[in-house]
Order: sequence, then structure tokens, then C-alpha cells
Amino acid sequence: MAKKTFETALSKLEKITEELEDGDLTLENSLKKFDEGVQLAGFCSEQLSDAKAKVELLLEKDGKIETLPFGEQESGYKDLSE
Repeated sequence: MAKKTFETALSKLEKITEELEDGDLTLENSLKKFDEGVQLAGFCSEQLSDAKAKVELLLEKDGKIETLPFGEQESGYKDLSE
């Protein structure tokens, strides 16, 4: 079986959401799909948290370019993405 990726999990979660919104499933199948969706949402959330921890912002301070972990921008830095 292929390794689960964020993209495949998100795609499956979108499909489950559509199936649940259609309302054509039995109660038992709806509960199974809901449980699977919750697990996939948790996996996607973990993947996003891991990615966020790895993202670094490119910042400029006093003419020097430095990197800081995402979310740790200090005052005095200019965000170059602006």
C-alpha cells in the first residue's frame, strides 16, 4: 500500500465530505465515513503543523538578511514578503 500523503488524505476527505453531504448513505455507513473523515482530518492537521514548524520567513534587519522560524518574527525586522 502506498504511503499516505497530505494530498491523498485531503482528496479522500473531500470525497467523504461530498458523500456525507449527498445524504444517500445509511446511518451506519455515514458513521463509518464520519469516523474515517475525523481520522483523515487529524492526519492533515498533523501534517500542516509539521510543515508550519519547518517554514522560515526571510527577513531583513539593518541591511542583513536573516531567517527566523515561522511565528518568531522580532520587532525591527522588515517582512520581505510585503
